[in-house]
Amino acid sequence: MITEEQPLRSIEMLRDRYQKIRAKSEEICEPLETEDYVAQPVVDISPPKWHLAHTTWFFETFLLKNYVTAYREFHPEFGYLFNSYYQNVGERVLRHERGNLTRPTVEEVYQYRAYVNEAMMHFFDHAEQYPTEWKDIVELGLQHEQQHQELLWTDIKYILGLNPLCPVYSQNSPFENEKLDTSKPLEFIHIEKGNYEIGYRGKDFCFDNELDRHTVHLESFEIAKRLISNGEYLEFMEDGGYRDFNLWHYEAWWWLQEQKFDCPMYWKKAGGEWMHFTLSGLKKVNPDEALKHISYYEAFAFAQWKGMRLPTEFEWEVAHPSLDYGLRWEWTESAYLPYPGYKKAPGAIGEYNGKFMVNQKVLRGGSVATPENHFRPTYRNFWHPYLRWQFTGIRLAR
Repeated sequence: MITEEQPLRSIEMLRDRYQKIRAKSEEICEPLETEDYVAQPVVDISPPKWHLAHTTWFFETFLLKNYVTAYREFHPEFGYLFNSYYQNVGERVLRHERGNLTRPTVEEVYQYRAYVNEAMMHFFDHAEQYPTEWKDIVELGLQHEQQHQELLWTDIKYILGLNPLCPVYSQNSPFENEKLDTSKPLEFIHIEKGNYEIGYRGKDFCFDNELDRHTVHLESFEIAKRLISNGEYLEFMEDGGYRDFNLWHYEAWWWLQEQKFDCPMYWKKAGGEWMHFTLSGLKKVNPDEALKHISYYEAFAFAQWKGMRLPTEFEWEVAHPSLDYGLRWEWTESAYLPYPGYKKAPGAIGEYNGKFMVNQKVLRGGSVATPENHFRPTYRNFWHPYLRWQFTGIRLAR
């Protein structure tokens, strides 16, 4: 969604951003071996090869095929293989079967990316002849690819993290040892009771789920300035937090019994010490690092144990200028629902957000894996409450 014509969206600037963002996806995948590109351990994880092809399919389907009369598809079946969930566009491979696609090969997917990139350069060269709404589609495609870059980081970590060999993605992982200042107790910020404006306001890009801006009433509350650390969560674990059903939602407790979890994702006991898998291999858990890979269920139980709660997404947005955020996506107590006045775009583009507004929780703040220009105080991420593979953490409220 683009609210107004933006001065920074010149053809040359869009071309430059296109090239940089497309290159970044391939840079993320550069350390992978061929076998790493194909794995899909669970339905929520997509193979890196699929991410690279799907983000390419987006530009081919919504831009090149719609605007360039002479454009010829790279392969007539790639639309079926790499459509994600756009039912308006046509049939597609089911989500849980993406890892069964041993063909096309990784090399062919890179050829597909190069083919579409070349066509896009030609498109930019002649873009003045097309209706100006093409800029909105390019912008959405770039934002979409950046979302998949974050998924690439988390999906690659999941794929490698399942391997008993604890393979190293990179010795210089950018996502580890994000220390917090735990030398003093949690500091809480007080927010007065009142009416507050919520939602995006501005001239730059935002997603449609950040609109329309509207007023909400909040009772007074306090919210922690920083996130919860590994050490603070260890106290919850050592106090039997995973064994006390009184702390958990009914649904969460049965999820816990079924999955038999007793620690955050990627943690394991070795030689009497807690270790965790990182993109740099297996490391000792640092108690001062910001907790990560936590489900909403676990976040809620921890808050109950502390005698507190999670903030709503509206409380988070109002308080954000005073918060230290950006290390972890932060679970909120808010269900993912449309704002008053929300309007879904017609056609396939309208399937981008609105169809997912059920049975999910909103997360705010961004994480270490989030692209820089996606750190908006109004950005609404959303996941099912049992998921843990994203860089998710806990902030308390009371």
